Amino acid sequence: MKGLLSFILFAVLLTTSANAQENLQKAAKASDVQKTFKIIKELPITSVKNQYRSGTCWDFGTLGYFESEILRKTGKVYDLCEMFVANRDYMDCASHYVRMHGFSQFTQGGSCDDVLEVIRRYGICPEEAMPAPGSLTGDSLANFMVFIPELEKMVDKIALKDGKAPMEHWQDSVLSIIEKYIGRYPESFVYEGKTYTPKSFAESLGLNLDDYVSLTSYTHHPFNQWFVIEALYKWRLKPSYNIPIEQLMDILDKALDAGYTVAWGGDVTGDFTYTGLAMLPDDVTPTQELRQEQWNDWRFTYDHVMLIYGKAVDEQGNPYYLVKNSWGQMGDYKGTWYMSRDYMKLNTTYLFLNRNALSKGFRKKL
Repeated sequence: MKGLLSFILFAVLLTTSANAQENLQKAAKASDVQKTFKIIKELPITSVKNQYRSGTCWDFGTLGYFESEILRKTGKVYDLCEMFVANRDYMDCASHYVRMHGFSQFTQGGSCDDVLEVIRRYGICPEEAMPAPGSLTGDSLANFMVFIPELEKMVDKIALKDGKAPMEHWQDSVLSIIEKYIGRYPESFVYEGKTYTPKSFAESLGLNLDDYVSLTSYTHHPFNQWFVIEALYKWRLKPSYNIPIEQLMDILDKALDAGYTVAWGGDVTGDFTYTGLAMLPDDVTPTQELRQEQWNDWRFTYDHVMLIYGKAVDEQGNPYYLVKNSWGQMGDYKGTWYMSRDYMKLNTTYLFLNRNALSKGFRKKL
């Protein structure tokens, strides 16, 4: 972490508080940089959402990605339910934590793999099929300030009890807390005049869940092999395919050019302003070696998920990416961040994308 500011930002993203977001927005390093951009490529996406007082960027970012995938394939606009995913994922995470006797991570953070696995195992529902997040406590947006501490306390009580077996039907106690704060997932619902279960609704969306892969770039594992990224919020232990950073960036550019959006997991604790810009200082050159150094000494971590949906250049012709965030309309660009290619190159933990955006030769490797 990079001092107090980084600590506060980390708390915003993963332990999350609306008040902390507001304070950080005021306290964060002000950017005097004023830029204008020419958009080169802009792919269709759904509306910007607000994760509010919850550490669910992974949920909002990945569902936004899948919404864009559906839009690309079918032309239909959906608003998929983040709290359905949170309900099922936190139950899965609690089960994993208890089975590991507490030698794991129980957290509200996550990754793109969590959303994929929830949809695969349980399905999904539209936003209106579940109560509004926090509605059971009088809040119209996701408020986890009381929910997560209560849930963590219950899960620790079950898993960390002097080596004794967990109490019978402990899952009911955990689920009762989840449902109290973010609602009960529906067993069936009506959408546009048709009755669905979450699984049948997921099947109707036109997604092939076997199409999605995670790519990364680190030197502490061999290239052209799969490995599980050692990050706190990747508790499902799903592997990513490791390639050199220049190849990873080339894949990103070609995917966007071919009409595919890409989900991004990476680090926003450094040169990430709250004006809607993400740029490196002029004296920083992103390299494979610097990426590894910053990962090894914890300057660079994995703390945010967003959606890459286009390309732009600034006044000097420097390349940028259009990135959809999940902090509502924050910033000069109403929820979109312009992220420089250098920033992307240095601070990307993984890219999550449709394997059909990859070349045939590369797909064979996978």
